[in-house]
Amino acid sequence: MNSFPEPDFTSYLAAKTRSRGARVASAGEALREIPDGGRVVVPPLSGTPVALCAVLDELRDGWAEIELACGSLLEGIAPIAHAGAPFRFSTYQTSGLLRDADAAGFVEHVPASYAQVPLLYAPGGPHPADAVLVQVAGPSPEGRYSLSTSVGGMLDAMRGAPLVIAQVNPRAPYAFGAAEVEEDEFDFLVGLESELPSLRRAEPGPAELAIARSVAALVPDAGTLQFGLGSVPEAIMGMLGDRRDLGVHSGLISDGVMALAESGAITAAEQATAPGYIVSTEAAGSEAFYRWLDRNPLVRMAPAGYTHSLEVLARQRNFVGINSAVQVALDGAVNAESVGGRQISGPGGQPDFAAGASLNGGISVVAMPATAARGKASRIVRRLDPDAVVTTPRYHADRVATEFGVAELRLRGLSERARALAAIAHPDFRGGLAD
Repeated sequence: MNSFPEPDFTSYLAAKTRSRGARVASAGEALREIPDGGRVVVPPLSGTPVALCAVLDELRDGWAEIELACGSLLEGIAPIAHAGAPFRFSTYQTSGLLRDADAAGFVEHVPASYAQVPLLYAPGGPHPADAVLVQVAGPSPEGRYSLSTSVGGMLDAMRGAPLVIAQVNPRAPYAFGAAEVEEDEFDFLVGLESELPSLRRAEPGPAELAIARSVAALVPDAGTLQFGLGSVPEAIMGMLGDRRDLGVHSGLISDGVMALAESGAITAAEQATAPGYIVSTEAAGSEAFYRWLDRNPLVRMAPAGYTHSLEVLARQRNFVGINSAVQVALDGAVNAESVGGRQISGPGGQPDFAAGASLNGGISVVAMPATAARGKASRIVRRLDPDAVVTTPRYHADRVATEFGVAELRLRGLSERARALAAIAHPDFRGGLAD
């Protein structure tokens, strides 16, 4: 068992607004309490209550309009098939699953980094929640339930919403930390079993492996890690098995973190905050990963108001944050969320962790292949496209890694940045960038 004291997340949590007096109900009975025209918040990634959303779709004739507010989805939920009749969507982190609904005009994009998600659905704000649907595991022997793989902004959304409905899913892993909540945090408990959406791992190719080797060399023993999504972060984690006493303070953990923990590379013993624990606000991976997460004493789930807080990030030691991008301009500005004016993702935690690394003396790496479109387009560009989104501003630029090396940008002049970035572009594009 982990002998470290429990991390204190209480100062980052909103106080309970009321005791709800949860009662067990059918999905239909609970969902019919959602008001017509209401905004319904659902967790992202593997935390999405898929079965509850399926029943909501079956009952769709009971509403003229419903807005589903969500982050990135790992698999399609039933209401997507009925976008506009009656479902509309809003998202701070879109994914390809919403592409058709977006093209039809039924998706509203909300520019918000993950640090802002706890404020997004607050009462009196621009997007107040009328209902929150969550997926939970439990109950525990003590009568508590767990928000399982998705804490994020859900605690704050739950505590400000007039209606909270929980899908009690026997397949959901029971996670500790801020994920644990009392029964009276819910209005309705609905027993529905469904498989958790999984995060499919892409096998890294030669370019991804070359990037991973360069980035892994930046990670010291006792470093505190943050990873984004994709084959490059997974490849990097696969190269860190010889490190000792690594810590994790991240927005997401997945199979790569499980493998490092099982190898003994992760102990978090020297982590500046929550020592002794892997800390994350989301978790997504394979079925084996969910089994590993279930009641794992090494893992503590935390709210996004803690994991992405500048105050907390500024305290990290030997911090290495690893994310990706669509484009990086020669001045260091990063676009990680749009292609040709089309929104394909969101800022996520990238700007939060880049800002945190600039305060704690750590490293923030944008790791990406040098080209896109099967080698026809350079990801390092003279300037971002006119309609591109700036995810991370140039004053937070630090390291950029491609298969051709690593460019160091932090506090460097513009001409020096341009030379460093041109040097790690694909050779076919270096001439035009160096002019």
